[in-house]
Order: sequence, then structure tokens, then C-alpha cells
Amino acid sequence: MQTYTEQGILDILKEIPDPEIPVISIVDLGVIRKINITNNGVDIDITPTYSGCPAMKQMEDDIISALKQKGIENINLKMVYTPAWTTDWLSTDAKERLRKYGIAPPQESTTDKSFITGKTKEIKCPRCGSLHTEMVSQFGSTACKALYKCKDCLEPFDYFKCI
Repeated sequence: MQTYTEQGILDILKEIPDPEIPVISIVDLGVIRKINITNNGVDIDITPTYSGCPAMKQMEDDIISALKQKGIENINLKMVYTPAWTTDWLSTDAKERLRKYGIAPPQESTTDKSFITGKTKEIKCPRCGSLHTEMVSQFGSTACKALYKCKDCLEPFDYFKCI
């Protein structure tokens, strides 16, 4: 039986893609909050991107499957809701991979309050870099994204909303 470190477990989890955005891992997404290796196995705290996120069950199944493939049988996953997940937990590398994939990454820290203030956000088109964009819908391909359209290249794109 192989002995794993927290970093070793984290390295395994880095290989698990986000079920909704496969260009980033669940580690890049920031849902892995804590890893604790015990005599009995491994305890992992995970935080959903928002309560009711439909991808969380898939993430849990993927974590268990990946660890079992490495010979780790005793896995305890705990859903942790506090502190609430925020887009601040996205790694810088993940934001760049989102952009290259065609999803505009969150442009600021914490919650987007533009819908309260009525101020129009300038979201940069991930395809051509133009700031001449407009929101088409508050909800994009998933609830955590909004649908935008670039007025220059005319391409639609998702914007990963600040949460």
C-alpha cells in the first residue's frame, strides 16, 4: 500500500476536470478546501460554487473514483458551505485558460453588483479583446455564467460571473 501526502492527494485531484468547464480542474476552480490524511484514509472538504450546483455530485463521484484508482479506499468527503465559494478562489492560471477557451473570466473581486447599481459592465471579448460587448442574458450555458455578444467580431461568449 502506498502512502500519500496532502500534496500527493492534491496532485491527483488536479487531474479532475470541472464537469461543466473541462479546461480547468476542480482544484483550479477552488472547490477543494482542505485535505486531511488520517490513519483510516483521507478526509476532503469541498465547497460548492453555489448551493444547488448540479456539478457537485459529479465532482464527488470523480474525486472518489480518482482516489480509488490510486488505491485509496477510505475517502470521506464533507460539503463545507462556510465560507461561501467565491470567484476569488479561481487560480490566475484558470482565468487565463477560461479566456483561451472562449469564456471571459471574472474581471473583479467578489460579488458583481452592477445589476444593483445599474452601471454597465465592460466585459472584454475573449476572442478579439474588444470592450465593445453587450450582455444578452444574465444566464449563460450554466447559472454561474452570463451570455454576452461582442459587437465587433459578433461572436457570442460566456462571462464567468463574479460571485
